[in-house]
Amino acid sequence: MIYLKTDDEIELLRKANLLVAATLAEIAKIVRPGVTTREIDTLAEQFIRDNGAVPTFKGFPNPYGPEFPGAVCTSVNDVVVHGIPDDTPLKEGDLVSVDCGTKIDGFCGDSCYTFCVGEVREEVKQLLRVTKESLYKGIEQAVPGHRIGDIGSAVQQHVEAYGYGVVREMTGHGIGREMHEEPYVPNYGRRGNGKALKNGMCIAIEPMITMGSREIFLLEDRWSIATQDKLPAAHFEHTIAIHHGKPDILSSFEEVEKIEQQQH
Repeated sequence: MIYLKTDDEIELLRKANLLVAATLAEIAKIVRPGVTTREIDTLAEQFIRDNGAVPTFKGFPNPYGPEFPGAVCTSVNDVVVHGIPDDTPLKEGDLVSVDCGTKIDGFCGDSCYTFCVGEVREEVKQLLRVTKESLYKGIEQAVPGHRIGDIGSAVQQHVEAYGYGVVREMTGHGIGREMHEEPYVPNYGRRGNGKALKNGMCIAIEPMITMGSREIFLLEDRWSIATQDKLPAAHFEHTIAIHHGKPDILSSFEEVEKIEQQQH
């Protein structure tokens, strides 16, 4: 069942997603060599709870093993998604994708941003730039009358032109009172295929793009998903509402990008 949201529900979703955006901005202030992903996680959980919300990832059930232990997913370098925060310090040149979810007033927020740790290689910067561009190209397709395949096709065509891989096994998703609702939103596909998009649909679009092969595997922790060729991956995610005939981005990278510019 795809639940179409009312204007009031969309505003509640916006509130949850702007809190995710603010959390990612707090994280942007501390991402540097020497910081551990556990420190990122602790900061995120405190900030989310101080703002009257709960971190939706904490204790998230896993059909293959233990519940997720962190408030955010921290995926470093070749880890694509679902990285567990730990005490390993980040190093100069690393990437860390921080995926964050909140629930406040009964509605969920979900967004991800891939951060550079210190100075990263030029080819890695390009991977991040192209992945982020592909997110916005996917969002542009999210209008009534289009289909889910139009979103995936736009993402896929943009990144494959650079020789990058599109992870198939993980997708975006509907979002509302639950963090994962129907429909699933793959980052690949054919135009004109899949479920029709309608006003009131709220979805999380999240390209997960690899520098090399798209082949992935599950690490021993039963959560982290990594690239088989050990090359880095990038992950950017916005939650959007299809609203008044166009995509309305409910999350935001504005503050994060401002902080990044100040740091460089």
